[in-house]
Amino acid sequence: MSGLQLRPVSARSAVLTTLLALHPPRQTAAQLVAGLEFLGFTETATRAALSRMVTRGDLLRDGDTSYTLSERLLERQRQVDAVHHPETRAWHGTWEMAIVTTTGRSAADRAALRAQLQALRVAELREGVWTRPANLRRGWPEELTAISECFESRPLGDAAALAARLWDLEGWATHGRLLLDALPRTSTPADRFTVVAAMVRHLQSDPLLPAELSPTGWPGEQLRAAYDEYRAETWGQGPGAQPNG
Repeated sequence: MSGLQLRPVSARSAVLTTLLALHPPRQTAAQLVAGLEFLGFTETATRAALSRMVTRGDLLRDGDTSYTLSERLLERQRQVDAVHHPETRAWHGTWEMAIVTTTGRSAADRAALRAQLQALRVAELREGVWTRPANLRRGWPEELTAISECFESRPLGDAAALAARLWDLEGWATHGRLLLDALPRTSTPADRFTVVAAMVRHLQSDPLLPAELSPTGWPGEQLRAAYDEYRAETWGQGPGAQPNG
């Protein structure tokens, strides 16, 4: 697919991608079996994946026949939704900055905080110093404010050059364009699903920069539009669909 090396989608990944796309994230076993059969998975493979996902705590049985996401994966769905339809604010050249001032934290605590901040699209300028353009509508997590001093500041140097050091913008854009080129060239539902699932994963690392700091031809919005179109075609989910209960 246009030089892309995409990993095959497993039955578990197909179930997860399906439920993450739905609001509410719930389907019956029969619906999931039928949907995955369309992608080439046997009923046996789908039911085995569902059983393992319940055992691992990824899914919850909702009544006798339906499955829904666990609380942990509901949080992941909220993160996915926030990236697909980010809430932004006007950017006036300032950057958010958090400087960790507490010492003696465990390696596990540092790793957990790093993962949380990366999910919020904040980059590490150096150890313990986190920053990004102040163009998103969201606050700092309590876990960070309890151990840090937080500011909004303005870099004296070239802000676009700073963004390019913090994120691999050209690499991200190149891969995004390859995915967009590959989607209309897919020949089977399984290939199309594989490309769309890769789009979902790729969007999770979109730094969500203001337009002034993004390279020309940034494909973020095109990727979001392609995913929304696929959701509407496949699951009847319109852009920005929200949970209804």
